[in-house]
Amino acid sequence: MLEGVTNASRIPELRRRLLFTAAMLAVYRLGVAVPTPGIDGQALASFFDAASSTLFGWVNLFSGGALERFSVFALGIMPYISVAIILDLMKIGWPYLDELYKEGEAGRRKISQYTRYGTVGLSILQGGMIAYGLEKVQAPGGGSVVYHPGAAFIAMTVITLSAGTIFVMWIGEQITERGVGNGISLIIMAGIVARLPSALGTTATFLREGEMSIFVLIVILLVVVAVIGFIVYIETGQRRIPISYARRVVGRRVYGGQSSHLPLKINTSGVIPPIFASSLLVFPATIGTFVPALKSFTAYLTPGGAIYTIAYIGLIVFFAYFYTAVTFNPVDVADNLKKHGGFIPGIRPGRFTADYIDRVLSRITLGGAIYVSAVCVLPTLLIQRFIVPFYFGGTALLIVVGVALDTTAQIQTHLIARNYEGFMRRGPRGGRGGPRGGRAA
Repeated sequence: MLEGVTNASRIPELRRRLLFTAAMLAVYRLGVAVPTPGIDGQALASFFDAASSTLFGWVNLFSGGALERFSVFALGIMPYISVAIILDLMKIGWPYLDELYKEGEAGRRKISQYTRYGTVGLSILQGGMIAYGLEKVQAPGGGSVVYHPGAAFIAMTVITLSAGTIFVMWIGEQITERGVGNGISLIIMAGIVARLPSALGTTATFLREGEMSIFVLIVILLVVVAVIGFIVYIETGQRRIPISYARRVVGRRVYGGQSSHLPLKINTSGVIPPIFASSLLVFPATIGTFVPALKSFTAYLTPGGAIYTIAYIGLIVFFAYFYTAVTFNPVDVADNLKKHGGFIPGIRPGRFTADYIDRVLSRITLGGAIYVSAVCVLPTLLIQRFIVPFYFGGTALLIVVGVALDTTAQIQTHLIARNYEGFMRRGPRGGRGGPRGGRAA
Protein backbone atom coordinates (compact mmCIF):
# COMPACT_ATOMS: atom_id res chain seq x y z
CA MET A 1 0.00 0.00 0.00
CA LEU A 2 2.86 2.41 0.81
CA GLU A 3 4.33 1.68 -2.62
CA GLY A 4 0.98 2.53 -4.20
CA VAL A 5 0.77 5.86 -2.33
CA THR A 6 4.29 6.71 -3.48
CA ASN A 7 3.59 5.76 -7.08
CA ALA A 8 0.29 7.66 -7.10
CA SER A 9 2.22 10.84 -7.92
CA ARG A 10 3.29 9.26 -11.23
CA ILE A 11 -0.25 9.45 -12.62
CA PRO A 12 -0.75 13.01 -13.97
CA GLU A 13 -4.45 13.31 -13.18
CA LEU A 14 -4.11 11.87 -9.68
CA ARG A 15 -1.08 14.07 -9.04
CA ARG A 16 -3.10 17.14 -10.03
CA ARG A 17 -5.91 16.07 -7.72
CA LEU A 18 -3.54 15.58 -4.80
CA LEU A 19 -1.86 18.95 -5.37
CA PHE A 20 -5.23 20.67 -5.67
CA THR A 21 -6.39 19.11 -2.41
CA ALA A 22 -3.21 20.21 -0.62
CA ALA A 23 -3.55 23.75 -2.01
CA MET A 24 -7.17 24.09 -0.88
CA LEU A 25 -6.34 22.84 2.61
CA ALA A 26 -3.46 25.33 2.74
CA VAL A 27 -5.85 28.16 1.84
CA TYR A 28 -8.18 27.02 4.63
CA ARG A 29 -5.36 26.99 7.20
CA LEU A 30 -4.27 30.47 6.08
CA GLY A 31 -7.81 31.76 6.57
CA VAL A 32 -7.82 30.38 10.13
CA ALA A 33 -5.02 32.82 10.97
CA VAL A 34 -6.93 35.92 9.68
CA PRO A 35 -8.66 37.55 12.69
CA THR A 36 -12.07 39.17 12.69
CA PRO A 37 -11.70 42.94 13.39
CA GLY A 38 -12.89 44.55 16.59
CA ILE A 39 -11.78 41.82 19.04
CA ASP A 40 -9.13 41.81 21.78
CA GLY A 41 -7.35 38.58 20.82
CA GLN A 42 -5.45 38.05 24.09
CA ALA A 43 -8.53 38.58 26.24
CA LEU A 44 -10.55 36.21 24.08
CA ALA A 45 -7.84 33.52 24.29
CA SER A 46 -7.96 33.76 28.10
CA PHE A 47 -11.73 33.33 28.01
CA PHE A 48 -11.50 30.20 25.83
CA ASP A 49 -8.88 28.68 28.12
CA ALA A 50 -11.44 28.85 30.93
CA ALA A 51 -14.29 27.61 28.70
CA SER A 52 -12.49 24.66 27.08
CA SER A 53 -14.98 22.13 28.53
CA THR A 54 -18.02 23.95 27.12
CA LEU A 55 -19.60 24.07 23.69
CA PHE A 56 -17.03 26.71 22.68
CA GLY A 57 -14.19 24.27 23.26
CA TRP A 58 -16.02 21.60 21.25
CA VAL A 59 -16.58 23.89 18.26
CA ASN A 60 -13.03 25.19 18.59
CA LEU A 61 -11.70 21.64 18.23
CA PHE A 62 -13.46 21.06 14.90
CA SER A 63 -12.55 24.52 13.62
CA GLY A 64 -8.86 23.86 14.17
CA GLY A 65 -8.48 26.67 16.73
CA ALA A 66 -10.23 29.24 14.52
CA LEU A 67 -12.85 30.04 17.16
CA GLU A 68 -10.39 30.89 19.96
CA ARG A 69 -8.58 33.20 17.52
CA PHE A 70 -12.00 34.43 16.31
CA SER A 71 -10.80 34.33 12.74
CA VAL A 72 -12.94 34.78 9.63
CA PHE A 73 -13.36 30.96 9.65
CA ALA A 74 -14.44 30.89 13.31
CA LEU A 75 -17.64 28.95 12.59
CA GLY A 76 -15.74 26.52 10.37
CA ILE A 77 -17.74 23.87 8.58
CA MET A 78 -19.99 23.02 11.54
CA PRO A 79 -23.07 24.92 10.22
CA TYR A 80 -22.89 22.90 6.99
CA ILE A 81 -22.60 19.62 8.89
CA SER A 82 -25.44 20.57 11.24
CA VAL A 83 -27.80 21.38 8.35
CA ALA A 84 -26.83 18.19 6.50
CA ILE A 85 -27.58 16.07 9.59
CA ILE A 86 -30.87 17.91 10.22
CA LEU A 87 -32.02 17.27 6.64
CA ASP A 88 -30.96 13.64 6.99
CA LEU A 89 -33.12 13.29 10.10
CA MET A 90 -36.07 15.23 8.65
CA LYS A 91 -36.64 12.68 5.89
CA ILE A 92 -38.40 10.48 8.48
CA GLY A 93 -41.36 12.82 8.80
CA TRP A 94 -41.10 14.59 5.44
CA PRO A 95 -41.91 12.28 2.50
CA TYR A 96 -40.71 14.89 -0.02
CA LEU A 97 -37.15 14.69 1.31
CA ASP A 98 -37.33 10.90 1.40
CA GLU A 99 -38.27 10.87 -2.28
CA LEU A 100 -35.38 13.21 -3.12
CA TYR A 101 -32.93 10.84 -1.47
CA LYS A 102 -34.23 8.05 -3.73
CA GLU A 103 -34.10 10.03 -7.00
CA GLY A 104 -30.38 9.55 -7.50
CA GLU A 105 -28.12 12.29 -8.82
CA ALA A 106 -30.92 14.82 -9.48
CA GLY A 107 -32.24 14.39 -5.94
CA ARG A 108 -28.77 14.73 -4.42
CA ARG A 109 -28.23 18.00 -6.28
CA LYS A 110 -31.50 19.35 -4.92
CA ILE A 111 -30.61 18.30 -1.38
CA SER A 112 -27.17 19.92 -1.77
CA GLN A 113 -28.89 23.14 -2.78
CA TYR A 114 -31.14 23.03 0.29
CA THR A 115 -28.07 22.32 2.44
CA ARG A 116 -26.30 25.42 1.11
CA TYR A 117 -29.31 27.63 1.78
CA GLY A 118 -29.66 26.21 5.29
CA THR A 119 -25.94 26.74 5.92
CA VAL A 120 -26.23 30.43 5.06
CA GLY A 121 -29.22 30.87 7.37
CA LEU A 122 -27.64 28.97 10.26
CA SER A 123 -24.35 30.88 9.85
CA ILE A 124 -26.18 34.19 10.11
CA LEU A 125 -28.02 32.97 13.22
CA GLN A 126 -24.91 31.60 14.92
CA GLY A 127 -22.82 34.62 13.96
CA GLY A 128 -25.36 36.97 15.52
CA MET A 129 -25.58 34.91 18.72
CA ILE A 130 -21.78 34.76 19.07
CA ALA A 131 -21.39 38.49 18.42
CA TYR A 132 -24.06 39.32 21.01
CA GLY A 133 -22.51 36.92 23.52
CA LEU A 134 -19.01 38.35 23.06
CA GLU A 135 -20.27 41.79 24.01
CA LYS A 136 -21.19 40.32 27.41
CA VAL A 137 -17.85 38.55 27.94
CA GLN A 138 -15.48 40.27 30.36
CA ALA A 139 -11.70 40.19 29.87
CA PRO A 140 -9.46 39.14 32.81
CA GLY A 141 -8.71 42.82 33.48
CA GLY A 142 -12.40 43.66 33.76
CA GLY A 143 -12.95 45.22 30.34
CA SER A 144 -14.85 43.85 27.36
CA VAL A 145 -13.19 41.65 24.74
CA VAL A 146 -14.96 43.80 22.10
CA TYR A 147 -13.35 47.16 21.44
CA HIS A 148 -16.49 48.96 20.21
CA PRO A 149 -19.71 47.07 21.11
CA GLY A 150 -22.92 47.91 19.31
CA ALA A 151 -25.04 47.20 16.27
CA ALA A 152 -22.18 47.95 13.88
CA PHE A 153 -19.98 45.30 15.52
CA ILE A 154 -22.76 42.70 15.41
CA ALA A 155 -23.52 43.39 11.74
CA MET A 156 -19.84 43.30 10.77
CA THR A 157 -19.28 40.04 12.69
CA VAL A 158 -22.34 38.36 11.16
CA ILE A 159 -21.25 39.26 7.63
CA THR A 160 -17.64 38.22 8.25
CA LEU A 161 -18.41 34.87 9.88
CA SER A 162 -21.14 33.99 7.38
CA ALA A 163 -18.88 34.79 4.43
CA GLY A 164 -16.12 32.72 6.01
CA THR A 165 -18.39 29.70 6.43
CA ILE A 166 -19.65 29.99 2.86
CA PHE A 167 -16.05 30.13 1.61
CA VAL A 168 -15.09 27.06 3.68
CA MET A 169 -18.13 25.23 2.30
CA TRP A 170 -17.02 26.15 -1.23
CA ILE A 171 -13.50 24.85 -0.50
CA GLY A 172 -14.94 21.55 0.69
CA GLU A 173 -17.10 21.14 -2.39
CA GLN A 174 -14.19 21.98 -4.69
CA ILE A 175 -12.02 19.35 -2.99
CA THR A 176 -14.75 16.75 -3.38
CA GLU A 177 -15.21 17.58 -7.06
CA ARG A 178 -11.64 18.25 -8.21
CA GLY A 179 -9.48 16.75 -5.49
CA VAL A 180 -9.20 13.46 -3.64
CA GLY A 181 -11.49 12.45 -0.79
CA ASN A 182 -14.49 14.10 0.82
CA GLY A 183 -13.74 17.79 1.13
CA ILE A 184 -15.87 18.45 4.21
CA SER A 185 -14.30 15.53 6.09
CA LEU A 186 -10.80 16.57 5.06
CA ILE A 187 -11.38 20.10 6.36
CA ILE A 188 -12.44 18.73 9.75
CA MET A 189 -9.45 16.40 9.75
CA ALA A 190 -7.11 19.28 8.87
CA GLY A 191 -8.44 21.31 11.78
CA ILE A 192 -7.89 18.45 14.23
CA VAL A 193 -4.43 17.51 12.93
CA ALA A 194 -3.35 21.18 13.00
CA ARG A 195 -3.49 21.06 16.82
CA LEU A 196 -1.16 18.08 16.96
CA PRO A 197 2.15 20.04 16.80
CA SER A 198 1.04 22.21 19.73
CA ALA A 199 0.12 19.12 21.76
CA LEU A 200 3.47 17.50 20.94
CA GLY A 201 5.29 20.68 21.95
CA THR A 202 3.44 20.78 25.28
CA THR A 203 4.30 17.13 25.89
CA ALA A 204 7.97 17.77 25.12
CA THR A 205 8.00 20.70 27.55
CA PHE A 206 6.48 18.62 30.35
CA LEU A 207 8.98 15.86 29.64
CA ARG A 208 11.93 18.25 29.65
CA GLU A 209 10.86 19.90 32.91
CA GLY A 210 10.32 16.57 34.64
CA GLU A 211 6.57 16.94 35.10
CA MET A 212 6.02 13.83 33.00
CA SER A 213 8.11 10.66 33.09
CA ILE A 214 9.38 8.81 30.03
CA PHE A 215 7.47 5.73 31.20
CA VAL A 216 4.15 7.58 31.04
CA LEU A 217 5.02 8.85 27.57
CA ILE A 218 5.78 5.31 26.35
CA VAL A 219 2.48 4.07 27.81
CA ILE A 220 0.59 6.87 26.06
CA LEU A 221 2.24 6.14 22.72
CA LEU A 222 1.50 2.42 23.03
CA VAL A 223 -2.14 3.15 23.88
CA VAL A 224 -2.46 5.55 20.94
CA VAL A 225 -1.06 2.97 18.51
CA ALA A 226 -3.28 0.24 19.95
CA VAL A 227 -6.40 2.43 19.75
CA ILE A 228 -5.63 3.43 16.15
CA GLY A 229 -5.17 -0.22 15.18
CA PHE A 230 -8.41 -1.12 16.96
CA ILE A 231 -10.28 1.67 15.15
CA VAL A 232 -8.94 0.55 11.76
CA TYR A 233 -9.93 -3.06 12.50
CA ILE A 234 -13.49 -2.19 13.53
CA GLU A 235 -14.10 0.50 10.88
CA THR A 236 -13.18 -1.96 8.12
CA GLY A 237 -15.16 -4.81 9.70
CA GLN A 238 -18.38 -6.00 8.07
CA ARG A 239 -21.15 -8.47 8.70
CA ARG A 240 -21.80 -10.02 5.30
CA ILE A 241 -25.26 -11.47 4.74
CA PRO A 242 -25.23 -14.00 1.85
CA ILE A 243 -27.49 -13.13 -1.11
CA SER A 244 -28.52 -15.48 -3.93
CA TYR A 245 -30.23 -14.53 -7.18
CA ALA A 246 -32.77 -16.70 -8.94
CA ARG A 247 -31.87 -17.98 -12.40
CA ARG A 248 -33.99 -16.67 -15.26
CA VAL A 249 -33.96 -17.73 -18.89
CA VAL A 250 -34.78 -15.01 -21.44
CA GLY A 251 -34.57 -16.36 -24.97
CA ARG A 252 -31.25 -18.11 -25.22
CA ARG A 253 -29.60 -16.17 -22.42
CA VAL A 254 -29.52 -17.08 -18.73
CA TYR A 255 -29.66 -14.30 -16.15
CA GLY A 256 -29.03 -14.57 -12.42
CA GLY A 257 -28.02 -17.71 -10.64
CA GLN A 258 -25.19 -15.86 -8.89
CA SER A 259 -24.28 -15.42 -5.23
CA SER A 260 -23.30 -12.19 -3.54
CA HIS A 261 -23.49 -10.64 -0.10
CA LEU A 262 -25.00 -7.63 1.67
CA PRO A 263 -22.23 -5.85 3.66
CA LEU A 264 -23.31 -4.27 6.95
CA LYS A 265 -20.71 -2.12 8.69
CA ILE A 266 -20.20 -2.75 12.38
CA ASN A 267 -20.18 1.00 13.03
CA THR A 268 -22.94 2.07 10.67
CA SER A 269 -23.53 5.45 12.32
CA GLY A 270 -19.88 6.56 12.18
CA VAL A 271 -18.94 9.49 14.43
CA ILE A 272 -22.43 10.99 14.59
CA PRO A 273 -23.36 9.46 18.02
CA PRO A 274 -20.38 10.89 19.97
CA ILE A 275 -20.80 14.28 18.24
CA PHE A 276 -24.47 14.47 19.20
CA ALA A 277 -23.83 13.16 22.72
CA SER A 278 -20.99 15.59 23.41
CA SER A 279 -22.98 18.52 22.02
CA LEU A 280 -25.86 17.79 24.37
CA LEU A 281 -23.68 17.29 27.43
CA VAL A 282 -21.56 20.43 26.96
CA PHE A 283 -24.63 22.59 26.39
CA PRO A 284 -25.46 22.90 30.15
CA ALA A 285 -21.82 23.81 30.88
CA THR A 286 -22.04 26.52 28.21
CA ILE A 287 -25.14 27.99 29.85
CA GLY A 288 -23.39 27.86 33.22
CA THR A 289 -20.61 30.04 31.81
CA PHE A 290 -23.06 32.92 31.31
CA VAL A 291 -25.42 32.11 34.25
CA PRO A 292 -23.38 31.81 37.48
CA ALA A 293 -26.40 30.51 39.42
CA LEU A 294 -26.31 27.27 37.40
CA LYS A 295 -22.62 26.51 37.94
CA SER A 296 -23.35 24.23 40.90
CA PHE A 297 -25.65 22.13 38.70
CA THR A 298 -23.37 22.04 35.67
CA ALA A 299 -20.44 20.95 37.84
CA TYR A 300 -21.92 17.44 37.83
CA LEU A 301 -21.62 17.30 34.04
CA THR A 302 -17.90 18.07 33.79
CA PRO A 303 -15.92 15.60 31.65
CA GLY A 304 -14.42 12.82 33.72
CA GLY A 305 -17.15 12.68 36.33
CA ALA A 306 -19.19 9.52 36.90
CA ILE A 307 -22.51 11.14 35.95
CA TYR A 308 -21.01 12.63 32.78
CA THR A 309 -19.45 9.31 31.73
CA ILE A 310 -22.64 7.31 32.30
CA ALA A 311 -24.77 9.88 30.46
CA TYR A 312 -22.20 10.04 27.64
CA ILE A 313 -22.22 6.28 27.07
CA GLY A 314 -26.02 6.13 27.27
CA LEU A 315 -26.42 8.91 24.68
CA ILE A 316 -23.88 7.28 22.35
CA VAL A 317 -25.84 4.01 22.40
CA PHE A 318 -29.11 5.86 21.85
CA PHE A 319 -27.87 7.93 18.92
CA ALA A 320 -26.14 4.90 17.38
CA TYR A 321 -29.48 3.10 17.11
CA PHE A 322 -31.36 6.25 16.18
CA TYR A 323 -29.06 7.36 13.36
CA THR A 324 -28.74 3.81 12.02
CA ALA A 325 -32.53 3.55 11.87
CA VAL A 326 -32.68 6.86 10.00
CA THR A 327 -30.00 6.10 7.40
CA PHE A 328 -30.64 2.38 6.81
CA ASN A 329 -34.11 1.04 6.03
CA PRO A 330 -34.32 -2.79 6.00
CA VAL A 331 -37.73 -2.67 4.31
CA ASP A 332 -36.31 -0.80 1.29
CA VAL A 333 -33.38 -3.22 1.08
CA ALA A 334 -35.72 -6.22 1.18
CA ASP A 335 -37.94 -4.70 -1.53
CA ASN A 336 -34.96 -4.02 -3.79
CA LEU A 337 -33.73 -7.58 -3.37
CA LYS A 338 -37.16 -8.92 -4.24
CA LYS A 339 -37.43 -6.74 -7.36
CA HIS A 340 -34.11 -8.00 -8.66
CA GLY A 341 -34.79 -11.64 -7.85
CA GLY A 342 -32.44 -11.77 -4.86
CA PHE A 343 -33.08 -13.57 -1.59
CA ILE A 344 -31.30 -14.64 1.57
CA PRO A 345 -30.93 -18.44 1.68
CA GLY A 346 -33.35 -19.90 4.19
CA ILE A 347 -35.33 -16.63 4.56
CA ARG A 348 -38.54 -15.89 2.68
CA PRO A 349 -38.54 -12.68 0.59
CA GLY A 350 -40.40 -9.55 1.67
CA ARG A 351 -41.26 -8.89 5.29
CA PHE A 352 -39.33 -11.89 6.62
CA THR A 353 -36.16 -10.69 4.90
CA ALA A 354 -36.63 -7.18 6.32
CA ASP A 355 -37.10 -8.60 9.84
CA TYR A 356 -33.97 -10.72 9.49
CA ILE A 357 -31.84 -7.80 8.27
CA ASP A 358 -33.22 -5.60 11.05
CA ARG A 359 -32.39 -8.24 13.67
CA VAL A 360 -28.81 -8.63 12.41
CA LEU A 361 -28.38 -4.85 12.17
CA SER A 362 -29.60 -4.37 15.75
CA ARG A 363 -27.01 -6.82 17.06
CA ILE A 364 -24.03 -5.33 15.26
CA THR A 365 -25.18 -1.78 16.11
CA LEU A 366 -24.91 -2.65 19.79
CA GLY A 367 -21.36 -3.85 19.24
CA GLY A 368 -20.56 -0.70 17.27
CA ALA A 369 -22.01 1.54 20.01
CA ILE A 370 -19.94 -0.22 22.68
CA TYR A 371 -16.84 0.18 20.52
CA VAL A 372 -17.44 3.92 19.99
CA SER A 373 -18.12 4.41 23.70
CA ALA A 374 -14.88 2.68 24.65
CA VAL A 375 -12.82 4.76 22.21
CA CYS A 376 -14.40 8.04 23.37
CA VAL A 377 -14.21 7.36 27.12
CA LEU A 378 -10.67 5.94 27.15
CA PRO A 379 -8.85 9.32 26.79
CA THR A 380 -10.72 10.74 29.79
CA LEU A 381 -9.75 7.75 31.91
CA LEU A 382 -6.12 8.16 30.84
CA ILE A 383 -6.13 11.81 31.90
CA GLN A 384 -7.52 10.91 35.31
CA ARG A 385 -5.09 8.03 35.82
CA PHE A 386 -1.83 9.48 34.49
CA ILE A 387 -2.66 13.23 34.45
CA VAL A 388 -1.30 13.42 30.91
CA PRO A 389 -0.91 16.80 29.17
CA PHE A 390 -1.08 15.23 25.70
CA TYR A 391 -4.79 14.81 25.12
CA PHE A 392 -6.08 12.88 22.11
CA GLY A 393 -9.85 12.95 21.96
CA GLY A 394 -11.63 9.73 21.06
CA THR A 395 -14.04 11.48 18.71
CA ALA A 396 -11.18 13.35 17.04
CA LEU A 397 -9.26 10.10 16.65
CA LEU A 398 -12.28 8.41 15.10
CA ILE A 399 -12.63 11.24 12.59
CA VAL A 400 -8.95 11.33 11.65
CA VAL A 401 -8.64 7.56 11.18
CA GLY A 402 -11.97 7.29 9.35
CA VAL A 403 -11.16 10.12 6.94
CA ALA A 404 -7.68 8.70 6.32
CA LEU A 405 -9.18 5.30 5.46
CA ASP A 406 -11.75 6.84 3.10
CA THR A 407 -9.15 9.00 1.35
CA THR A 408 -6.79 6.05 0.92
CA ALA A 409 -9.66 4.01 -0.52
CA GLN A 410 -10.39 6.75 -3.07
CA ILE A 411 -6.73 6.88 -4.09
CA GLN A 412 -6.85 3.12 -4.50
CA THR A 413 -9.96 3.44 -6.66
CA HIS A 414 -8.20 5.97 -8.92
CA LEU A 415 -5.23 3.65 -9.29
CA ILE A 416 -7.30 0.56 -10.05
CA ALA A 417 -9.51 2.51 -12.49
CA ARG A 418 -6.41 3.32 -14.52
CA ASN A 419 -5.25 -0.28 -14.50
CA TYR A 420 -2.39 0.53 -12.15
CA GLU A 421 -1.10 -2.05 -9.69
CA GLY A 422 0.17 0.28 -7.01
CA PHE A 423 -2.03 -1.13 -4.26
CA MET A 424 -1.94 -4.73 -5.44
CA ARG A 425 0.79 -7.30 -5.37
CA ARG A 426 2.45 -7.79 -8.70
CA GLY A 427 2.02 -11.28 -10.07
CA PRO A 428 4.70 -13.30 -11.80
CA ARG A 429 5.93 -11.81 -15.03
CA GLY A 430 5.37 -13.48 -18.35
CA GLY A 431 1.97 -12.36 -19.57
CA ARG A 432 -1.57 -13.16 -18.54
CA GLY A 433 -1.40 -16.92 -18.66
CA GLY A 434 2.32 -17.58 -18.87
CA PRO A 435 4.59 -17.22 -21.90
CA ARG A 436 2.64 -16.39 -25.04
CA GLY A 437 2.41 -19.21 -27.47
CA GLY A 438 3.86 -21.68 -24.96
CA ARG A 439 2.82 -25.30 -25.19
CA ALA A 440 1.51 -27.31 -22.29
CA ALA A 441 4.09 -29.46 -20.64
